[in-house]
This record gives sequence, structure tokens and C-alpha cells, in this order.
Amino acid sequence: MPDTKSSQRWSTDDPKFLKAAFDAANVPVEIQNAQGDRANFVKIGTDMLNGGVKVLIIANLDADSGKAVIDLAKEKKIPVIDYDRLTLNGGADYYVSFDNEAVGRYQAYGLISCLSEKKVKNPIIAELNGSSTDNNSALFKDGYDGQLDVKYDSAEYTKGPDQFVPDWDSEEAGKIFEQMLAQQPKIGGVLAANDGLGNAVIQVLRKKGLSGKVPVTGQDATLQGLQNLLTGEQCVTIYKKVQREAEAAAGLAVKLFKGDKPTTPGQIKDPESGGYVPFVSLEPVQIDKFKVKDVVADGFVTKKQLCTGKYAKLCNTYGVGVAPSASADTDDK
Repeated sequence: MPDTKSSQRWSTDDPKFLKAAFDAANVPVEIQNAQGDRANFVKIGTDMLNGGVKVLIIANLDADSGKAVIDLAKEKKIPVIDYDRLTLNGGADYYVSFDNEAVGRYQAYGLISCLSEKKVKNPIIAELNGSSTDNNSALFKDGYDGQLDVKYDSAEYTKGPDQFVPDWDSEEAGKIFEQMLAQQPKIGGVLAANDGLGNAVIQVLRKKGLSGKVPVTGQDATLQGLQNLLTGEQCVTIYKKVQREAEAAAGLAVKLFKGDKPTTPGQIKDPESGGYVPFVSLEPVQIDKFKVKDVVADGFVTKKQLCTGKYAKLCNTYGVGVAPSASADTDDK
């Protein structure tokens, strides 16, 4: 795993679901986290490969450190599964992730819907993208820019400041957005690439008395992001069914562990090497305040975790704990 700061998923969700999947298959697994340190990422990967692992799953920190690990694995003829993030020019044996351009499209759809609901005319849109070293950030951006550029070109929206956030660091995102708002005080909407970045924006907007007035996006359906949806301070998050991702990766790994060569329904082109990597693509789900209940119904977060203090009444308002809507059962691609 890459770090524990950029999203709660890397510290809790993915390790939990991966371990459960391997335990169910009675296959031993070791899970470690590089804590955002690229050198440590390479060291952990090297130690695992030298320690006799039969299959390696990596969610890279960047292409260089990911490739260093994959290169060593190739020398040792140990198969590698890129998990969630494609290692550019890495040549992993398999890739398991979500349709990341669809993630970006759904973020844009959510932002556009919120701006329309608020009847905002010609809003200035700020974009806080993920880390420039994460290929997913580029894919998310392709997805949301594909929708927002149409609005910019038609002069319905005005393109505002647009910046990548190093290492998905929420603290840095807050500083970046402070500067954006100082340069352009009339920002009317923010496309933030995940819930951590979105919450950093929301904290700045709170200080300015603008929270809830300026629509903000997110991703990952974190506890914090879902609570921000309930308060109306965030207008959309993207729920990625991490359990399905973990189970898909574990399923491939178990077959490889047993000496089989699994096939995948599709493949993805590495934009740097031009090579194709067998790809398992999963479909993300757009979540607004009315669909928070779907995430709870799916078991990703519990009502007890979500509906504390001031959020209890809001949970009741938005039906958290009642039957999910059909959208929660969106089929994977």
C-alpha cells in the first residue's frame, strides 16, 4: 500500500478486504504500507521479493518506485498485479482498478448538477487535481475536463485556477486553495479530486463564510466526505466498491499463486510504453446526499460511525438506515 494520509482506504479499507479475501482462499498474505516514502516502498517490495513471495500486489506511490519493484520481480519471474494505480512503463502482469475516467465524469456531472440547482450563472471553477505522479489523477482529470471544457467553451462557466496537489496531501491542498481564493475571490465551484482535498477546500470556505454556498466535489466516500455531503458542504463523492476491487485482485493472485494463468475481460494501454496490460475494470458509483444511505446499506461505513452528534438528525433527514436505491447496485463493467 502507498500511504495512510491521502485516503482512509489505504490504512483501513483495502488491507481489511484484501486480508479477508486471502483468508477465505486459505492463502497466506503479508500487507505493508510505505507511509508515503518512495525509498521505503522500494525497500518493502525488495524485501518481499527476496523473502520468497509468490505474487506481488502493489499500489504505487509513483511510476519510478513502482517500476523499480516490478523490474526486480521480473528478474525473479514473480508476477505483479498493479492495484488501483497503473505503473506507467512498468509492465505489470495485471491491473485491477476502476474506470477512472468515469470517476472524473461523475465528479463533473455532480458539480454541474449542484451549480444548476443553485442557479449559479457563469461560475468560476477551480480545479484541485490529485498528485501529478499518480496516473489516476490524469485519468480523473481527463474525465472531468471532458465535461467542464464544454461549459468553458460555451462560456457557461469560466475556467479558474487549476493545480495538482503533491502526493494528494490535504494540508498542502488547503494552502493551495487559500492562494487560489486570494487570487480569485469569486470562485463559484471547486472540482476537488478526492474527499481529502475537498475537505481541505471546505475548511477554507468555512473561514470565509462560503461553506455550503460554493459546491465542492470529492471521491472515495470517506466518512468525512459523507458527513460533508449530509451538511451540504460537499455536493458529490464517488463510491468505489473497494471490497470488489480487493476481491478481484486477490482472485487473480490466488490463481497465480496456484500456478494458473488467469485471463481478464479487457486490457489497458500504457500511455508511456504503448504496451497493453490485462485489466479488470470496475464501475464507480456517484453519491450525493440522497444516496449516502446506499453506502451505509452496502456496509462500507456503519450508521453508528456516520450518524454521530450533529449528523444524527441529518441521517434521519436523508434516510440513512433505510433500503438502498437501485443505483447502489450498479453493475461493474
